[in-house]
Parts: sequence; C-alpha cells; structure tokens
Amino acid sequence: MRERIEQAIKKALPGVAFVVERPRAQGHGDYSTNAALVGKMDPQVLADKLKIEGVEKVEVVGKFINFFLSREELTPKEQKIPQLYAGKKIMVEYTDPNPFKEFHIGHLMSNAIGESIARLLEFTGAEVIRANYQGDVGPHVAKTIWAVKNHKVAGASWGEAYVVGNNAYETDEVAKKEIDEINAKIYSRSDKELNKMYDEGRKFSLAHFEKIYKVLGTEFEEGFYFFESETGPKGLVLVQNHPEVFEKSDGAVVFHGEHTRVFVTSRGLPTYESKDLGLLQLKKEKVDLDKSITVTANEQSDYFKVVLAAARRLPEVADMAEKTEHVSHGMMRFAESKMSSRTGNVITGESLIKELTKVARGREDVAVGAIKYTILKQGSNKNIIFDPEKSLSLEGDSGPYLQYALVRARALLRKAKELGVEAEGLIGDSKTWPSGPERRPSSALPLERTLVHYADAVEHAAKEMEPHYVTTYLTELAAAFNGWYAQEKVIGGERQDYGIFLTQAVERTLSQGLTLLGIPTPEEM
Repeated sequence: MRERIEQAIKKALPGVAFVVERPRAQGHGDYSTNAALVGKMDPQVLADKLKIEGVEKVEVVGKFINFFLSREELTPKEQKIPQLYAGKKIMVEYTDPNPFKEFHIGHLMSNAIGESIARLLEFTGAEVIRANYQGDVGPHVAKTIWAVKNHKVAGASWGEAYVVGNNAYETDEVAKKEIDEINAKIYSRSDKELNKMYDEGRKFSLAHFEKIYKVLGTEFEEGFYFFESETGPKGLVLVQNHPEVFEKSDGAVVFHGEHTRVFVTSRGLPTYESKDLGLLQLKKEKVDLDKSITVTANEQSDYFKVVLAAARRLPEVADMAEKTEHVSHGMMRFAESKMSSRTGNVITGESLIKELTKVARGREDVAVGAIKYTILKQGSNKNIIFDPEKSLSLEGDSGPYLQYALVRARALLRKAKELGVEAEGLIGDSKTWPSGPERRPSSALPLERTLVHYADAVEHAAKEMEPHYVTTYLTELAAAFNGWYAQEKVIGGERQDYGIFLTQAVERTLSQGLTLLGIPTPEEM
C-alpha cells in the first residue's frame, strides 16, 4: 500500500525527495507524507490530486497529508515482503568467540544481532552465508596454556585459566616473558607438549561453543568457520608484500591511517590488524560476495576504519574492503559494571542464559527469548542495562510478553478447531475475508490497523539492518491483540468466524516476526 501512495505522489509531484511513513498516532491515519512540505506545494492542492486505490480518505493537517485506508484494504491478508536483496550473496560474520576463553556477553549480543540480520536478509531475498571468525592463536591462548602448564589453576575451565594467565602477564615480568615465548612456539608448532595442550583446548572450546549456538538457534555454514591460525600467515604476507603501504617503526611494522596501528610485532608476529587483512583475502578466495557484514562491539569501530583503510590500498583485497560493512553494537551492563572476559567475577553469556533459565522455571526458550528481546528492542549501537526481572515480565516490553501473546493466539485456534469452528479466509492463501457488515465490524479495529504495517516494519529493518524495527512493531501488535482479546468474546461471540480469522492473522504475523528475530516460538507457556 505504501508503494501505491508513493507512486501517486511521484506522479503528482515529480523530482521531489519525500517520505511516506506510518503516523505515530492511529488517529492521524494509516500513512502520512511530508511531500507537500519538502516540495513547497500547497498540501490541499496536492491532496486533491491524489486518487489512490485502497485509500478511503485523504486529510491535510498543517503541511502534512494523512491517508486513511479503506475497510477492504484493512482486512488482513498475506503481505508481500519486498525482496530488497534478491540475487545478492551476502556473508554475515558474527559471534566470533575465541577458543580458550569464555563465551561472554559481547558474543551473546553479536550473535543475537547477527542472526537476526541474517534472517532478515534471507527473508528479503538474499542468499546468506553465516560465518564465524575465531581467535585460535594469539596472546590469549598463550596466557591460558601458561596457567594450565604451570599448574596455576586446578580443575578450572579454559576461560578461568585465561583470567589467571592474563593477570600474571600484566603483573609478573617473568610470567610475561614465559607467555611471550609460549605464544611464539604455538605459532611455529615447535613444541610437542604445547601442541598437545593447544589441540585439546581448541577442540574442547569449539565443541562447547557449538552447544551454545544450538541453544541460540544459530547454525553456521560448514566451511565458513574462519580462524586466526589461517588468516595470520596470509595477512603477514600481505603486509610484507607492500612496504609502500606499511613502514617499520621500532622493529614493528605499522600503518599510518586515521590512527597509527601495529600490523606486525617486533617479534615478527601478525597482530589482529594483519589477521583481519588475511581474513578479507580468505573470504574472497572462498566465495564471490556482493556484501560482507561484520558484527562486533562499537569499541572496535575505529579499529575497523584503520584496517579497511589499509586494505583499500592493497590490490589483493581492495575490492573486499569496499564490500565490507561493520555493524556495531553497544555494551551490556549489569549494575553499572562493564562486563569483560579479561577479569574475574564475570557474568558470561553462557551463565546469563543458565541463570535466567532457572528463574524462568527451567524454560530455556523463554530465557533465550528474554535475552534476545532485550538486545534487539533498541538500536544496535546503544548500550543495554540488563534487568533480569523486567526481561521475564509478562506485562509488556519483553520477549516472554510476545511469546505469551503467540501462545494465547495458538491456544485460541486450537480451541476453535476442537469445537469445529474454522475461519473461511486463509491468510496463507492470500484470500481476504468476505465483505459484509454481518461478517466483520463495519469500522476497522486498532488490531487491523496494526496488522497492515507488518511488511513495512520488516522492510525497514532489513534495509537499515536494524532488527529493533521488527521488535517494536511486534510489541505493538501483541498489545493490540491482547487489548482486543480482553474486550472481544471470540469463540461464541457475535462475529466468531471473523474473530478466528483475525487470530489466524495475528498468530502468523507473531510467529514469523519472532522467527526473524531468532526468538523461540513456544506452543505453550
């Protein structure tokens, strides 16, 4: 419907950049435009020119024009989702936990955002490749292995061992030297004892991460798990082959971009920066992409600017740098404390899921829904204060609130089926409900006026790669459905069949929308 309105305005007012959007209040219509304002045209004159199928009334308010859809147009029907990315092959790289360390809150946020973006892109036509880039070599591995090798931990997890090793590295010069030596030996695979410890730790960590991915509903494509042990050597060669781009400084190799960053250490080892250059090359070798999206914390935004600036000057990966987009996310905080895997007393992503599952009476699907909703209910770049109690509330603005609305709709449909009550109109078959005041209310319900905007919300979220537009929409839909349900006697009521028909539309929309967010869709709660 929005496209019809846009086309009519373009015909009446060509060459003007305007927007058609949903008004904040339903009393201002179903759509509104600023076309007269930006086109410097009398809004009433423009409104009089607009004759649009499906629009019952056009109203001028100040410089804006509001559109009220007809009763037929507001009757729920299957909505076509614009295929914005049809024919595009897009890689979404996200989560990126490091073996030998804990799966922390940042990984949980990256996973929730990245998975939802991947689903939105798929739903709007793209062929999506889910990728995961993990640091299986580097100082963090050496710190962990040093702690285990020197019996500094007893029965601890690899993540706990990392904390001990990291503290020693920062406070003990002898330990620092030993850890640096271990790091070099791991790169060269020159020590059998270290190799064995490394192989065992890496295998255990990766297997453990797979269990967490399963809980979160993510399945990365086989062959698209990238590792720093692969990208490091490639990045090192790229840096060495381009002395015109990089220069030596105090024994290291640096790049002078917006900020000066080290790409090769004085010990000749690749840094994260050069590994990311190698990652660009490895992605290019694996598949021909139209776009590559990387989801990480916003504290890495300046880092990516420098790495991509360097990459654009390297013929081997310049094209990949242009195709790469960094989607950043904020931090999750608890009681004003920034979470970090580098210190003790950490609430990890895994422990948060477990603790919330306990509070949710063992319902892991509800706990995951609560966490993902909290992450996805606002712009990705914003920080989050996580409140466990609010996240599990059934009173609104939570994942369980949406899940419960879906469960209520499904329960109502099951009951209707048991009683032999079935709606004639089938949303999935693109059929509208038969017209006539005896079959439906003469005036559109707030619920119907909300349902009509689902496709717009999905399109907006996919275009901006911001899942929160879908989250906000579904929350409003659930509230409209619950409000209608509280006032309407659906089964046995005056318009029983139409009530079931509306419930079908709500169930389908909530189910599909929650799936796009990666939030579980339970049958019962």
